[in-house]
Amino acid sequence: MRSLRLKFPDQGQEARNAGYAILLLGILALVGVLYQFKVAIDEAAYWDSRITAMDRRVQRKTTPQFSPGRGSREITQEIKKANTIMGEIDLPWEALFDSIEYASGHDVALLSFQPDAASHKMLIGGEAKNMPALVDFVAALERESALKDAHLLKYEIKRDDPQRPVIFSITASWIETS
Repeated sequence: MRSLRLKFPDQGQEARNAGYAILLLGILALVGVLYQFKVAIDEAAYWDSRITAMDRRVQRKTTPQFSPGRGSREITQEIKKANTIMGEIDLPWEALFDSIEYASGHDVALLSFQPDAASHKMLIGGEAKNMPALVDFVAALERESALKDAHLLKYEIKRDDPQRPVIFSITASWIETS
């Protein structure tokens, strides 16, 4: 019988070279990803500094520059008016309207609503079908969680109307909710 001559690879040298090649490709990919990350961070920092600079420029342009003089009293009055309007805008409108709407029934028609932001009070004007409906409305306002101290200021029964409706004014305070 003839002897077989088998040639084996050189103790895994080719496999070791393939491992080194894959390791080198992995390192190159890692370097590429880190470079892209650095570019993205630098770009974000650049845009952040640009936005900050623009904000400073806008704030400089919008900040009122005035010197105290003859017009400063008018400017002060305008600022007070603006602050009053901002206080009215910041009222808890939804809670107030929901409370009043929930308290009013079919027998009560609301005609006016005047909030005073400084004192947290409001004046409600309206017309009720009769006196018991008015009393029930005031009691319902007092039971509302957003309101307190609901009081009937004045009322007048329309005697010339055959249904004799009651015209009224009510004051109530609202509770500041955070």
